[in-house]
Amino acid sequence: MGLTDLANPTRFMGYSARIIPWLWALAAIVLGFGLYMALFVSPEDYQQGATVRIMYIHVPAAYMGMGAYTLIAISSIGTLVWRHPLADVSARAAAPIGAAFTFVALVTGSLWGKPMWGAWWVWDARLTSVLVLFLM
Repeated sequence: MGLTDLANPTRFMGYSARIIPWLWALAAIVLGFGLYMALFVSPEDYQQGATVRIMYIHVPAAYMGMGAYTLIAISSIGTLVWRHPLADVSARAAAPIGAAFTFVALVTGSLWGKPMWGAWWVWDARLTSVLVLFLM
């Protein structure tokens, strides 16, 4: 099966139905190991102490949220320009994922910001733009 065969929605859904349970299992194992290493094995920072461990959740969540929003933009272009049916499915599937990861990034950023900056929220341009992106 070539990569172009997956452009057919019926073939794509059949293939993804077979592979998704295996991917869920692999993701759970890798996520569990990564969380254990990040939250329990990693050393404390000399300035931030144990709060530096929040960054092991915050930064990947922010990257995943922005990646999901990028996928939405690319898929939406594919829907508008080429009218491909899977592009619309991809954009709709990525929207709640992007919102969830952005929410996690905002919450963990606030949890880190309180001990480091003394405030839960500062109206910085980057923080505010991510909040607006989450609300949209």
